[in-house]
Amino acid sequence: MKSIKNLTRFTYETSAFQGWRLSVSRAGAVFTKYFSDKKFGDEKKSFAAAQVALASVKEILDGAKRVNGKHTATTTRKVEKLLEQA
Repeated sequence: MKSIKNLTRFTYETSAFQGWRLSVSRAGAVFTKYFSDKKFGDEKKSFAAAQVALASVKEILDGAKRVNGKHTATTTRKVEKLLEQA
């Protein structure tokens, strides 16, 4: 599978981690979450979980208000909580 915007595949032979990294940067904030193949079962399942999380994060961030060009603390906490549960 190829990487897509905001989702990057990690398959290094020398690393203990294999899976997908979700990384979204908006309004000066960066949100990152790793989706391990080991945790989700295989590459396709971890990719599917990462896509669902990415869609949810984008939905929250795109609909959020900004104060002085930055997201509010509430918006940041919502995204962080969502990524913890993913």
